[in-house]
Amino acid sequence: MHARYGTPLKVTASIAAVGAAGVAYAAGFEARSFRLRRITVPVLPAGMRPLRVLQVSDIHMVGGQRKKRAWLQSLAGLRPDFVVNTGDNLSDTEGVPELLDALGPLMDFPGVYVFGSNDYYGPRLRNPGRYLLEKVQGRHGLNGNKPVVGAVHNPWEGMRDAFDAAGWLNLTNTRARLKVNGVELAFTGLDDPHIKRDRYERVAGGPEADADFSLAVVHAPYLRVLESFTADRYPLILAGHTHGGQLCIPFYGALVTNCDLDTKRVKGLSTYETQGRRSYLHVSAGCGTNRFTPVRFACPPEATLLTLAPKA
Repeated sequence: MHARYGTPLKVTASIAAVGAAGVAYAAGFEARSFRLRRITVPVLPAGMRPLRVLQVSDIHMVGGQRKKRAWLQSLAGLRPDFVVNTGDNLSDTEGVPELLDALGPLMDFPGVYVFGSNDYYGPRLRNPGRYLLEKVQGRHGLNGNKPVVGAVHNPWEGMRDAFDAAGWLNLTNTRARLKVNGVELAFTGLDDPHIKRDRYERVAGGPEADADFSLAVVHAPYLRVLESFTADRYPLILAGHTHGGQLCIPFYGALVTNCDLDTKRVKGLSTYETQGRRSYLHVSAGCGTNRFTPVRFACPPEATLLTLAPKA
């Protein structure tokens, strides 16, 4: 019996040990290995000076996350021209005070924001395999799924009020403007398409002709939103939501995006084309996770400093 079963048992034990080590790495190291991505996007009109934009997304704040709070606070040292927050700030109904502490130094800069589903609703324990199943079935969020019943409601109103008091502009299905260093910036934003709160008909019409530059902001980069923004000739769309795939395969990439966007554009800078028009799309991989799945693999948490530069 020993000779017959000893080797398979050793193999099984080795696989279990490798799996445990992988989970320990994904939860204990990579999920807290915060990075800053730096990219340049050639979208400004000729002759404009470059603009430095800090995008933060998918913070999913949970009480006690000291390292994340300190890292977010440190980003103020970049001294961006303005900040764009693309939503999903919370993963804890008690997390608003710590979130505002983390973002406090950044709220000294001009900024805009949209909300994601996890700003409105608390997280739920889910089998990660359901994301793969939903991808195969073409169902994501409330887009094709049954309405959520018994959801935990987050105290998002206090977060909104604090952002507004700091001068950040709420882009919930609306347009707004910032004047930064003499440059007139026009923003068009949507509420979260993942839970069908987007109302594009309220903001349709494209960039504002009397602004120096216009850009679009949304939490979840669903194709219907990208189609509308691109058809309306927005040069740049900023989004989050995907977590960059969160659990990726080295040298392959993401398996899911948690929306109908393809995995090639799950994070970073890409382009989207429709009707002969093209927009740049930047999707942040975000710097947090759902509190019930606090792991990342081959996809470290991030914020992005985008330098908007004149077109060549």
